[in-house]
Amino acid sequence: MVYAYPVTLSRDRNGTTIAESVDLPGAVTAGNTPGQALARLPDALIVMLAACMEQRKPLPLPSRPRRGQATAPLPPMVAAKLALYEAMRQQRLSQTQLAARLRCDPKQIRRLLDLDHASRLEQLDTALRAVGKRLIVEVRDAA
Repeated sequence: MVYAYPVTLSRDRNGTTIAESVDLPGAVTAGNTPGQALARLPDALIVMLAACMEQRKPLPLPSRPRRGQATAPLPPMVAAKLALYEAMRQQRLSQTQLAARLRCDPKQIRRLLDLDHASRLEQLDTALRAVGKRLIVEVRDAA
């Protein structure tokens, strides 16, 4: 899963650029330029996705962008945490059950799922493997 959400860019009457997520209504930012508005959108997406997680709701996954459509990629750490959350939801696996699989304290799982906590990728990789997933990092040329 690539966590890069398609974006709609528009201008308001003042010439400000509005960046809006196609898949997460309410995730909206603004900037003086399209680049600035787009750079701010991941933070809005993270807030919306964290709210979904707090309410134990399924995450709206990114749709496929149209050709040439801008996307807002999420930071790798956030993407890994979202993938872990989704895998746990699909398997109906509680934090306590995952902690038992990993032989760790449930507090560690809670921190792994906290989008604001600075976890280590190695920990997330281990947790993802415990739910049958693999963490793969991909580097692409900047647009």
